Amino acid sequence: MIRFEDLVEKVRASNPDADSELLRRAYVFSAFEHKGQVRHSGEPYLVHPLEVANLLAEMKLDVVAIAAGLLHDIVEDTQTSIERIRELFGADIAHVVEGVTKLGAIQFSSSEERQAENFRKMLLAMVDDIRVILVKLADRLHNMRTLHHLPEERRLVIAQETRDIYAPIANRLGMSKVKNELEELAFKYLEPKAYESLRQRVEGRRRATEGLIEELTKTISAKLTEAQVPVMHIDGRIKRLFSIHQKLKKQKIDLDQVYDFMALRIVTQSVKDCYAALGIIHQTWSPVPGRIKDFIAMPRPNGYQSLHTSVISERGFPFEVQIRTAEMHRIAEEGIAAHWKYKEGRVGADRDEQYFLWLRQLLEFQQEVRDPQEFLQNLKIELYPEEVYIFTPKGEVKALPRDATPVDFAYSIHTDVGHQCVGARVNGKMVPLRTRLRNGDIVEIVTAPGHQPSRDWLNFVVTSRTRNKIKHYIQGEEKQRSLELGRKLFEKEARRFNLNIRSLTDGPAFAATLTEYGYGKADELFAAIGYGKVAARTILTKLVPQEQLKEAPESGIASVVRRVLGPAEEKIKVRGFDDLMVFRARCCNPIRGEKIVGYITRGKGVSVHSASCSNVVNLLYDPERRIEVEWDKGADTSPYTVRLSLHVEDRKGILADVTSKIAGINTNIRNVEARSDDDQTGRIDMTVEISDVKHLQKVIKSLRSVDGVVDVERASR
Repeated sequence: MIRFEDLVEKVRASNPDADSELLRRAYVFSAFEHKGQVRHSGEPYLVHPLEVANLLAEMKLDVVAIAAGLLHDIVEDTQTSIERIRELFGADIAHVVEGVTKLGAIQFSSSEERQAENFRKMLLAMVDDIRVILVKLADRLHNMRTLHHLPEERRLVIAQETRDIYAPIANRLGMSKVKNELEELAFKYLEPKAYESLRQRVEGRRRATEGLIEELTKTISAKLTEAQVPVMHIDGRIKRLFSIHQKLKKQKIDLDQVYDFMALRIVTQSVKDCYAALGIIHQTWSPVPGRIKDFIAMPRPNGYQSLHTSVISERGFPFEVQIRTAEMHRIAEEGIAAHWKYKEGRVGADRDEQYFLWLRQLLEFQQEVRDPQEFLQNLKIELYPEEVYIFTPKGEVKALPRDATPVDFAYSIHTDVGHQCVGARVNGKMVPLRTRLRNGDIVEIVTAPGHQPSRDWLNFVVTSRTRNKIKHYIQGEEKQRSLELGRKLFEKEARRFNLNIRSLTDGPAFAATLTEYGYGKADELFAAIGYGKVAARTILTKLVPQEQLKEAPESGIASVVRRVLGPAEEKIKVRGFDDLMVFRARCCNPIRGEKIVGYITRGKGVSVHSASCSNVVNLLYDPERRIEVEWDKGADTSPYTVRLSLHVEDRKGILADVTSKIAGINTNIRNVEARSDDDQTGRIDMTVEISDVKHLQKVIKSLRSVDGVVDVERASR
């Protein structure tokens, strides 16, 4: 446990003029308020605020942030009000404490609507004063370090929240040191078997190459000294477990194929020395083609700068080398905290603008996105960027997410360029618009006035800006078409009963019907009829006496669907509607208990997708057509067929082990196929009978516990 005196000493080392008396008052007040409170570990609660303040001091933040760290839990855990904090410690500290208290109250595991709103609150708090999120990150880091004291259920919730939210935010703020530790700890608690298995394998490989880092360090140090390239220090490291785990899972490779398993980091005095060192390294060892990255010339959006190259040692062992200046290294480790300035207790605006730009743009843009699922999908894209750097023909650099296409590039230039995009030249050659761009590509967009974006583009674009611009345009066109169709359907239905359209829409009954359905104008109701959300016949029954319609045959979307599809899917209900037909989408094959989304399809009824289905996210998602659906609790419980794909080690008996494990949990296998790949791995595809989503989760968890099973995925139908 850190002592208060150690904390003050650490603060003074980076800021000799710091107000230590203010810190002492905050410490004493925190000790008094938390007196008698203990943590799950049995330690006095005061240990936690002291450790949080210590982490903030290590980030070299100002006195306001560190004092807020000492006080951050008081409003939430005691009877003390924020007004009392403001009275005793001033407006700035109270503002940060209040922000952290509000963030602490956010529950990210709640409904989509609430989760989206909570994210917006977090983004607003970050823009308002970045110290709020820095204190929260320090709070979360210490909680993760002591997570083993909590019950398992609570551990899993906090670890998942850390992986999904706080680690990505730390990454976006350039704070790799904090991000790395948060990810590693979350991995340890969320996937304990995978963590321990990988840890043992990595430890075995580390021991096998124990002297190699020292040997390589001596070699490169001698070479750089000989070439008179000044070096401040060289150190080696083994790639982090979570990072290795992600690479193995994503690329479906073995540990021996991880090129950057081991890395050397060279810290030089200047940018010129960085490039000189890169030349010496390539003279000493053979570089791996395509593995050289210049983040000095083209920094990542979070401010990270470094040269990366992968080379092959004399023994045929691949390793990575990172080369940067001392300032670049500090920024890489600490991110926005490295730029903290003590002038007026605020972050300097010029150097730090890069950290805030993405945040402000994201917040401004997302204010336009009303739908919570769309907001959360866009946020995920923004928080997990892996950039490629693309050039315009004039040499301007654009940073885009990995797998970006010429359409994403076009919209990054201007919305009109995106809308009018008809083709693209990449490095002088015409390519399809769905082509994935690579680092260093020179892209020229071909446009045609009057051209309109295609709905098919939503299948392959990756940036949230591009997706939203295309959707906005298509929804406008779709709304107009639905309005026209709805008006025609209404008029056609009215003419069948010799009803006068004008007298129907001008009367008080029509105004009352608009109010009943929550529409302000007639056009909104007609658009709903065109979308299929409301049947024209249903509206007529509200406007004229029933006897005038009694001989009319059934009309609207329900009659069309019943002729085409027959009876509705009995396992799913549409909330608030009795005459809409329902069917499960074949693309994702949702199963009972899974979160589902209904999408109105003209002439077919409501197609029901899993909320995570790529078609919902990428193509079908139009808020006007979304409709609430739910699993019918009273429906039959006949099993669903689900396809699972297993990535496994190619060893004798693994198929028998897998099928035995499935049989052991009373699950029927309908079909199974196995094949071997060329790299000592294999794939097993099987179709199993599942009763609901909990049963599926149990099956997947059991399969992952089989020795030699690398990963299990639910395959699309």
